[in-house]
Amino acid sequence: MATETKTPPASKNTATHKVLVVDDDPIIAESLAEFLMREGYEAATAFDAAEAMEALAEAEQHTDGPSRVPHPYDLAICDVSMPGMGGMDLLAHIQKEHDAAVIMLTGYGTIESAVEALRLGASDYLTKPVVDSELRVSLERALGQHKLLSENRRLKQQLAGRYGLEGIVGRDHRVQRIFELIEAVAPSRTTVLMTGESGVGKSLIARAIHQNSPRRNEPFVEISCGSIPETLLESELFGHVKGAFTGAHADKAGRFLAADGGTLFLDEINSASPAMQLKLLRVLQERRFEPVGSNETIEVDTRVVLASNQDLEALVADGKFRQDLYYRINVVKIEIPPLRDRVNDVPMLAEHFLKRHSEELGKALLGFADDAIDALRRYSYPGNVRELENIIERAAVLTRTPSIALHDLPPQVIENATGPLTPASLREPEPEVEAPWVPTPLAEALREPEKRIIAKALKANNWNRQATADDLDINRTTLYKKMKALGLDGPED
Repeated sequence: MATETKTPPASKNTATHKVLVVDDDPIIAESLAEFLMREGYEAATAFDAAEAMEALAEAEQHTDGPSRVPHPYDLAICDVSMPGMGGMDLLAHIQKEHDAAVIMLTGYGTIESAVEALRLGASDYLTKPVVDSELRVSLERALGQHKLLSENRRLKQQLAGRYGLEGIVGRDHRVQRIFELIEAVAPSRTTVLMTGESGVGKSLIARAIHQNSPRRNEPFVEISCGSIPETLLESELFGHVKGAFTGAHADKAGRFLAADGGTLFLDEINSASPAMQLKLLRVLQERRFEPVGSNETIEVDTRVVLASNQDLEALVADGKFRQDLYYRINVVKIEIPPLRDRVNDVPMLAEHFLKRHSEELGKALLGFADDAIDALRRYSYPGNVRELENIIERAAVLTRTPSIALHDLPPQVIENATGPLTPASLREPEPEVEAPWVPTPLAEALREPEKRIIAKALKANNWNRQATADDLDINRTTLYKKMKALGLDGPED
């Protein structure tokens, strides 16, 4: 067991950090602990790796004080050379199992051991005897880095929660189908097209696709094509070089390059001009482009997700959207229903938004009064899910009671409190009539669905086999074999 934590009588730090000193020499360990205590830290000692691992694990489970919350170590100072498990192995264990910074100590440091310690994740590497001023600087640097890394991990966890599948709320069968599509398309590089009214959550679903993909640690870049003037959209997407046009005072990287390795979400793609549509078609097919004013071709590995708040098929029929671009982006289509068509999801969404905003406001709100929930279910939501979230945020800010009451809701919602529920939103999906089972070899049963998928991908890529293989996440040889076996020899098929 580690020695009892020593608490400084008057901490110099506004938030006291807890440090574990691990050294097989008790004199060195205790002297370092005394120094740490004088500097305003809490300190404990362990005399071998096994004792240190036990102390680290216990601190994460133990609850102390009235808050009854764990008080884990922020930092460990570890000797490199110890009997049994050495300091390097202990460092590796801490990096894998605990959220603590590590400073390594040695009596005979070498460049090789220092490099190895830093490679394994140590914040610093000091030689004995430790100079007080060096240790102070090392402690501040290590704890500063640890704070940044911890905040980064916390933000990633928040992103995963808010933009992962658990961030999409709803029991409606159409929402459940969206879950299935996200899980199916996320691992690939396939282009995804989303359709739905403004405010239904297209950006949230685009982020969920990214967050559940192998690209989750790479950039997610979003741009609304409808909010940028046509004269500037090309520069925003592809970048420009200095002097390309009036006002181009320096080189600028575009959104495609910014999202290289990650995901680019193009919202309101229906607003792009025919000239821009042609440029987008090229970059989607070839994954290369030239910045405005440059002859240099840039290649990118950018996964593209697009969204439209208008019916693209109707725009194609009217000659307002390129047919070839529509076929290229309509590989996987996700149709998002308006909120008025799934009012049974309104209570769940309202609770979800209330929890989020009450936490942000620091309020302990318990839920909704029955008449408030009833009014929310009867409202038509022209602004869809975005409008519902704004309504809940407003109510959370203004309420003076533990629960959201009817009078906390905006007038337009209260006025509709006696209106009928939308019949279409309450209608359950008709059960599918399952055909009788006829014994069929699995390969034969899968032949037609596989042929349709490959044919659609080939058509979307203008029968470019390499691009099709990339979209389907198979190699080109496999695609050739499947095309031959399925009788897909050319565009006439």
